[in-house]
Amino acid sequence: MKYEKLAIPDVVLLTPQVFGDERGFFLETYRQSEFEANCGEYTFVQDNHSKSLNGILRGLHYQLRNPQGKLVRVTRGEVYDVAVDMRKGSATFGKWVSATLSETNKQLLWIPPGFAHGFYVTSEEAEFQYKCTDYYAPGDEYSLLWNDPALGIDWPVTGSGPVLSEKDSAGDLFKDARYFEL
Repeated sequence: MKYEKLAIPDVVLLTPQVFGDERGFFLETYRQSEFEANCGEYTFVQDNHSKSLNGILRGLHYQLRNPQGKLVRVTRGEVYDVAVDMRKGSATFGKWVSATLSETNKQLLWIPPGFAHGFYVTSEEAEFQYKCTDYYAPGDEYSLLWNDPALGIDWPVTGSGPVLSEKDSAGDLFKDARYFEL
């Protein structure tokens, strides 16, 4: 596995070594010892799997009392994945990074606790899987507005715009959001 720190160094892009032939392929998606050496000591307690159609944008989500680190990957299709640093006092507070994750590149993205996270489906459909460091906690979920001009996220949105949930349409502007204290 290759571990590459992005412009926000706490967010790490993982590129697995893929072994393939005419029968198919094999790759290792997670190894605790390597993950700890490159990303930190975290324990995963929940795995999630979602399916979304083209043009759907999910996010930007985070939890405050039960912050979740997420190791995300796409097993079908392609998404544009974004992480926003919500850690007040961080050198990269209010900055964002992105990566295109797909079934073809088989990359994973580590987003530590303290970040808002979201993705936009660029393929016909996408299946998105992720490991979490804390449990989903209803009542502790927040949504940052995906198109807040103060953030300036360069989403690859096409057509009339993304398809959003009601919660995501009503997300907070960054200036009004609740932050993590370092």
